[in-house]
Amino acid sequence: MAGSFDKHAQLYSDVRPTYPREWFSMLAKLTTHHSLAWDVATGNGQAAVRVAEHYEKVIATDIGKDLLRYAQKHPRIQYFHTPLSMSDEELVSIAGGDNSVDLITVATAVHWFDLPRFYSIANRVLRKPGGIIAVWSYAMMSVSPEFDQKMKSFLDSTQPYWRSNILKFVFDGYKTLPFPFESVGLGSECEPIQLEMKKEVSFEGFLGWLK
Repeated sequence: MAGSFDKHAQLYSDVRPTYPREWFSMLAKLTTHHSLAWDVATGNGQAAVRVAEHYEKVIATDIGKDLLRYAQKHPRIQYFHTPLSMSDEELVSIAGGDNSVDLITVATAVHWFDLPRFYSIANRVLRKPGGIIAVWSYAMMSVSPEFDQKMKSFLDSTQPYWRSNILKFVFDGYKTLPFPFESVGLGSECEPIQLEMKKEVSFEGFLGWLK
C-alpha cells in the first residue's frame, strides 16, 4: 500500500478532505491526560495537526515515506516513517512505549491494516486507565439526489477493482469492522456513530479526490 499512495503523494496532500475541529475537541474531553497522542497512517498530517491542538506531543506515523514529505509541520508533531518491515517492539517504542499513549487516532486508514497486529500494539501502548482509540472513515458524499445517484453508479462500477474486504468495511460505515475495545460513548463494534463532514470543493478538486 505504501507504493500506491506514494505515487500520488502531492495530489493526496492537496485534495484530501480535512476533519472538523469539533471531532478532536470531543475526543480530547474523553481522555484523562493530554500528554501524548499517536496518529497512525497520518498521511499528510491532516488529523495530526488537529490532535496537536489538544495534546502536548503527537507521534505521527506512516508507511508511505513520500507522503510524509508533504506532511503539515507543527511544533508538537514528530513524524516517523514506519515501514511494514518494522517490528512490533520498534513500533511500540516509537509510539511512546507501553501504557503511555492517551489517544490513538486512525483517520480513513484502519481498513488497510493487519488488524490483529495493530490492535495488539494499540492495547500495549494505550494508557490504562484513561487512554482511548478512535478510528473513522468517509466513503460516500452527498450533494443532490441526481449527483448522489450518479456517484453511486460510478462506485458500483469500480467495485470489482477494489479489495473486497476493504471495500466492505468502508462502504458499510465500519459496521462490520472488528473493533475489540470498550465503548466510551462514541460508538462501538458493530455500532459506529455517524458524523457529518461538510466541505466546499471545486469540480477540479472533486476530480482530484476521485483520483
